Amino acid sequence: MKRRAILSAAVAPATAIVVFGATYGTLARHVIGAGAAMLSSLLIFSGAVQFTVVGLLSAGAGPGALVAGSVTLNFRNLLLGAVLRPRVQGGPARRAGLAWFLVDESAGLALASGTDVTRTLFASGALFYIAWQVGTMLGLLGASVEGVRSAATAVFPVLFIGLAALSSASRSMAARAALAAGLAAGAALLWPGGRGVVAVAAAIAVALPGGET
Repeated sequence: MKRRAILSAAVAPATAIVVFGATYGTLARHVIGAGAAMLSSLLIFSGAVQFTVVGLLSAGAGPGALVAGSVTLNFRNLLLGAVLRPRVQGGPARRAGLAWFLVDESAGLALASGTDVTRTLFASGALFYIAWQVGTMLGLLGASVEGVRSAATAVFPVLFIGLAALSSASRSMAARAALAAGLAAGAALLWPGGRGVVAVAAAIAVALPGGET
């Protein structure tokens, strides 16, 4: 897969990551301050861990809870790494560098790329890293909490349904995932109170069995 094709496939997830980054920056600046929030995005690059840490700190949790929560959330990276390990070219140093860009979205694109896993993981992961930093900065610069929260709530199910489409093994599953993403986006806008139901219904639509094409 050429780099241009990789980046084209990564644009939609990267846009969603900017929204989540803005949400994190907006929330984190009130809890840990702008400097610590930006530093955490630069050095941690894990939305799940960063949101968890900010939430625990705002609730008054101690260091033990912060460490336990972070370690638990990072277990999934062990699973992603185990799946990608046989497909990644290069020695230990190169694989360790690539691990920095291992997030759900880059792993999905890398697995969908077939034989070009290493390049896809690096190129898409680097774009997602930049998107996360841009989003964090937007949040720190004063994005509205309610504004970015509403956007993130609408984008979240669409992001992962779209990721399912990008990593699908057949065209029929990709088509169902893309249709589910579109329906989820429209329903989330028309029926804000039912976003949770919409996400579940869309996931079921993707998972329904279908023939290979």
